[in-house]
Amino acid sequence: MHDLLIIGGGINGCAIAREAALNGLDVRLVERDDLAGHTSSASTGLIHGGLRYLEQFEFRLVAHALAERERLIAAAPHLIHPMRFVLPHAHAMRPWWIVRIGLHLYDWIGGGTRMLRSRGLRASDIGYRAPLSQPGKGFVYSDAWVDDARLTLANALDAARHGAVISTQTELTGACREGDCWVAALSDGATVMTRAIVNAAGPWVASLLDRLEVNTASGVRLVKGSHIVVPRLYDGDHAYMLQQPDRRIVFAIPYQDDFTEIGTTDVTVKAPEDAVIDDAEIAYLCAAVNRYFSRQTEPDDIVSTWSGIRPLYDDGAATASQVTRDYVLDLDDHGPALLNVFGGKITTARHLAEEAIERLAPTLGLNAHPVTRARVLPGGAIPEYHRFVDQVRAAYPFLGDARAVRMARAYGSDLHVMLDGIADAQAMGADLGAGLTQIELRWMVDREWATTVDDVLWRRSKLGLRVTDAERTAIAATLSAIRDPAAIGSDRQP
Repeated sequence: MHDLLIIGGGINGCAIAREAALNGLDVRLVERDDLAGHTSSASTGLIHGGLRYLEQFEFRLVAHALAERERLIAAAPHLIHPMRFVLPHAHAMRPWWIVRIGLHLYDWIGGGTRMLRSRGLRASDIGYRAPLSQPGKGFVYSDAWVDDARLTLANALDAARHGAVISTQTELTGACREGDCWVAALSDGATVMTRAIVNAAGPWVASLLDRLEVNTASGVRLVKGSHIVVPRLYDGDHAYMLQQPDRRIVFAIPYQDDFTEIGTTDVTVKAPEDAVIDDAEIAYLCAAVNRYFSRQTEPDDIVSTWSGIRPLYDDGAATASQVTRDYVLDLDDHGPALLNVFGGKITTARHLAEEAIERLAPTLGLNAHPVTRARVLPGGAIPEYHRFVDQVRAAYPFLGDARAVRMARAYGSDLHVMLDGIADAQAMGADLGAGLTQIELRWMVDREWATTVDDVLWRRSKLGLRVTDAERTAIAATLSAIRDPAAIGSDRQP
């Protein structure tokens, strides 16, 4: 008998599993595909308060998000890095003084932040101004970049290390209430009993309710957000926030070393399977950056795209961009509890998880208490990030500079565990492409639930843009040789 069965291995499901396990609950999480396999690996990659949400008077959301930004930077300094954002005022849809007040308010709500405060764009900001076709007035402010898929994974790892069972490639096929528990059938043939269920299925939250034959007054609005990746538009490690004529904003963000990520869109869709960019979105994103940058972007320049479906709480807003990004937790406690998760952001997932366990605590007889507010995530026990990278370079010179940076960022302090006893590059096994070696691939399989090439290249490492077709084939063959076929869909733990 489990205390909690969580459906969905995105950021919300994994964060709830972590909070629950650390509160002493017997937890099982099932995910039909891969951890962060959908929306949680298709974000813009930001940990931020949401400057534009101030315009919609979402002060509670911004305050929570900014508080969480500080906690997350401390909890996962390898995965989350402060970043400066340039907000040009050319083509602005808002008066200069309104933006200035908004940034002051953003700084003030952020309280005791470790980040640099906002300021005006100066004539001396040559690097910030150089790419712009109209480098006039503007602003500079701070938020943070995140490896979204690995942040999701880190939550799952911490949950598993404290007893949670994480089952990927495993789908809930049905469940019913029987007495004081749920009886749930899984795609691996198992039948499990649990005192409560959390529906954290993301874009599939409503369809799961249909499968459970449960009605709720809460609704979900599916909103697609698409991104494109193009060759690097500018030098520097800063990003741009670009105001658009429709009053939306589009980000241009450094992506790896050679590319620029551009996003996102807001398009209402009918089904989770609609997570595919269309020609209209491509044209919109190209036009969005072409208004600002001297270097123009055409559809033929695009080297990669991704789209995610945000399962937003349907608050009746007129347009997709106006729908709240705050979360709603809908608790059905008529019998064994069912908690449905609507909406949310990667930034506020930890806070959502804490509130979810508080809501479930009375039905589970739990004296819940916050356990993750000051807790470091796996890999996060490192000194200041750049100093840690220097330590990795010195300790493992055989990695080479680029690979040392990538692996330090991905694994943090866990890198020392992976490379324990490794004295040279030969001991890491063959380079399968883009610096991915056999020892790292085995780590992903044995400790990080990776089962497919896409798990490895687009969620565990994000090396998908850097491998050839031949290398991808070699990775697939090595993955097949490493992986125990009997473990697929199992509840193996790291």
